[in-house]
Amino acid sequence: MAASNAADGFSNASMENLTDHVEKRPISIIVFIVAMQKEAQPLIERLRLVKDVNSPFPKEVTWILFKGTYKDLKINIVCPGKDSALGVDSVCTVPASLVTYASIQTLQPDLIINAGTAGGFKAKGASICDVYIVSSSAFHDRRIPVPVLDLYGVGMKKAFPTPNLVKELNLKVGRLSTGDSMDMSPHDKESITANDATVKDMEGAAVAYVADIFKVPTILIKGVTDIVDGNRPTSEEFLENLAAVTAKLDESITKVIDFISGKCLSDL
Repeated sequence: MAASNAADGFSNASMENLTDHVEKRPISIIVFIVAMQKEAQPLIERLRLVKDVNSPFPKEVTWILFKGTYKDLKINIVCPGKDSALGVDSVCTVPASLVTYASIQTLQPDLIINAGTAGGFKAKGASICDVYIVSSSAFHDRRIPVPVLDLYGVGMKKAFPTPNLVKELNLKVGRLSTGDSMDMSPHDKESITANDATVKDMEGAAVAYVADIFKVPTILIKGVTDIVDGNRPTSEEFLENLAAVTAKLDESITKVIDFISGKCLSDL
């Protein structure tokens, strides 16, 4: 590692100094990655963000950017938009990965926040409308039974640590497991249990994967719309609770933004 850094013109010490400088610089630009505009709408309205009609993204994509200024922060909310063929929200890991990559390249955020809804497990203490800060994320449907590739498939990533934020706002903390299906197959259940997940979604680990490549600090915030290990159909419970949970998310995220304002990454 030392030789590689030296070849790039950086010693280990200078790399540490650079990281230290970044973490002690006031946070200025935040990008929210949100799968469904309906999940983001309360926050868009609360912060009076406006849709960017001159989008920095390729004209071929349906991605939507809302932006504005709140206190000392430049806030951007990016949604994948509607599928061009079917007109439904472009959920799941592929759209999330693409918009995260593009947002990092074009908006150059100091911090990414992936906010959205998730299923929760009552066995881990989750209830409807709970809001969680994610401590780590992993995939539960990338099963590759080959040494080392099995670990790659799980793709466990620790979230950016925010001990002061969690303590100040008294937020729940739990692990997240991500997959491309709303239901839970027996194989998924086994993997989710192995991941020790409290919440389950369809985007978070993908956002974390891309952000980790570019070393952009990332916070994942999830509101529980349905109880995965409950006795009601997931889709039915999700739709029934979506409005209430997005309102709760809006409330929690606003408190998070207020806490972040004027602070550095190292303060979180």
